[in-house]
Amino acid sequence: MAAGPVVSEPADAGAGSGPAGAGRSARARALAGYPRYVAGKLAGAAVSLLAVLVTSFFLFRLIPGDPVKFMTGGRPVSAQQIAAYRREFGLDLPVWRQFTQYCGKALTGDLGTSYQFHVPVLDKITEALPNTLLLTGTAFVLYTALGIFLGTRSAWRHGRLGDRLNTGLALTLYSIPSFWLGLLLIVVLSVGVGPVPGLFPTGGMESGGKEGFAYVLDVVHHLVLPVVTLVAVEYGQTLLVTRSALLDEMGGDYLTTARAKGLRDDLVRRRHAVPNALLPTVTLIFVNLGRTVAGVILVETVFSWPGLGGLFYQALSVPDLPLVQGLFFVFAAAVIIMNTLADLLYPLLDPRVGR
Repeated sequence: MAAGPVVSEPADAGAGSGPAGAGRSARARALAGYPRYVAGKLAGAAVSLLAVLVTSFFLFRLIPGDPVKFMTGGRPVSAQQIAAYRREFGLDLPVWRQFTQYCGKALTGDLGTSYQFHVPVLDKITEALPNTLLLTGTAFVLYTALGIFLGTRSAWRHGRLGDRLNTGLALTLYSIPSFWLGLLLIVVLSVGVGPVPGLFPTGGMESGGKEGFAYVLDVVHHLVLPVVTLVAVEYGQTLLVTRSALLDEMGGDYLTTARAKGLRDDLVRRRHAVPNALLPTVTLIFVNLGRTVAGVILVETVFSWPGLGGLFYQALSVPDLPLVQGLFFVFAAAVIIMNTLADLLYPLLDPRVGR
């Protein structure tokens, strides 16, 4: 049933004959069923988001710790004051009442009020989100480009020394925990080891007291180590997927035909092999985009980066239940939304999907 890669035909080829006509027919059939495919994927995403909403409520109530003790700062307080705090935040209600109130408010965009900051959870998330997007967006662009570039080169030079070195290094870095690598970079490049001086800040997003272009340079200076950590850990997966997909394409008859027509090897790779091999990588890119937002918690904590990850760690230590629940929902929603977008885009790139 699976159709081979579509090879472009001359402009005067018949619309219904030859590989181009077959490719257009396959795409037309795929697009005809696309609305139903979209509806199914969107319904699945909605169910997943609802499941995350339920899970986020019950999961974090298993965390040991009393939020009221944090709110009182450990001071000796009367039973009446404790009861007042519990009434203020709805902690005196039965769990099922708390759950129904939480779901009702969440469906209207109200994720509750933070115990420790005394502001709406959504405001804290909105405040920290740009910092996380700056870190994850920069790292995402760099490790995606690096993984695709090295993956295509490794596949085209399969079995050579460069291929073995690339895949070996990618597998090694991919297996290293991000927090451990971050701590190692802080020790070597921030604190300094022996004759190697400390070149970068140990944490934070800015030094303070700078404006204009000096402020931008200061933020970039603080951004280097966390970005390097994320790129080093994440690029290997993109490299390996791209390399594997391109190796599968390299034995295709259409590549042999292209070479027989006299096309140079680099043109065969760029125009024919790589576009078809990138289809699995497109899915991975969207998945990584959502996963990076959720997986940046450890890196932001290690480097004291003021984003969603650091905020989640801070809220978890209280526990600040509304803030933890809201952040967990945002992290999970990012993954679900990116996966759904990848599912919706894939049939447009490959008509064989969604039949």
